[in-house]
Amino acid sequence: MYILYIVTGLALVASLAASRQKTLGALRIAVRRFVGILPAFLTMLILVSVVLFLVPDELIAKYLGADAKYVAVLSAAALGSIILMPGFIAFPLAGVLLEKGVLYMVLSAFTTTLMMVGVLTYPVEKAYLGIKVTIIRNAVSFFIALVIAIVTGIFFGEVFG
Repeated sequence: MYILYIVTGLALVASLAASRQKTLGALRIAVRRFVGILPAFLTMLILVSVVLFLVPDELIAKYLGADAKYVAVLSAAALGSIILMPGFIAFPLAGVLLEKGVLYMVLSAFTTTLMMVGVLTYPVEKAYLGIKVTIIRNAVSFFIALVIAIVTGIFFGEVFG
C-alpha cells in the first residue's frame, strides 16, 4: 500500500511541476467531489458497520464461509446481482467481510456481480437496450463473474486447497 502512496505522491509532484495551475484546479475539483460523496459514504459505512456488528460471525461464516465455498460463491453472486450499491461502499464492505473470514473468491463473486449485473436496473436497461440485449448482457455478465470468482479462488489457493 505504501508503494501506491509513493507513486501517487510522485505523480502529484510531477503534475505540479508540469502545470501548477491545472493540478491545483484538479485537486479543488477532487476535494469538492469527495466532500459531496462523504455524507453518503459515511452513512453507508455506519449502516454496514451496525449490521455487521449485529450479525453474528457464525452466521456470516455459515453462509459465506469456507465450509460451503461453492454455495457461498453462488449466494454472493446472487446477492451482488440484486443489490444496488456504489463501489465506494462495496469495496470497504468487502474488506470488512475479508476480516471476518470470507474467502477471496466469494468476495470476487459479490463485487463483480455488483458492478456488472443489474437486476434492479433491468427496467431502465430494457428501455434503452431492449429485452433481448438486456437479458443476454446480464446472463453473460453473471457467467463472467463466476469465472472471475473461480480464477480468483485458484489464484489464492481456495479452489483446490
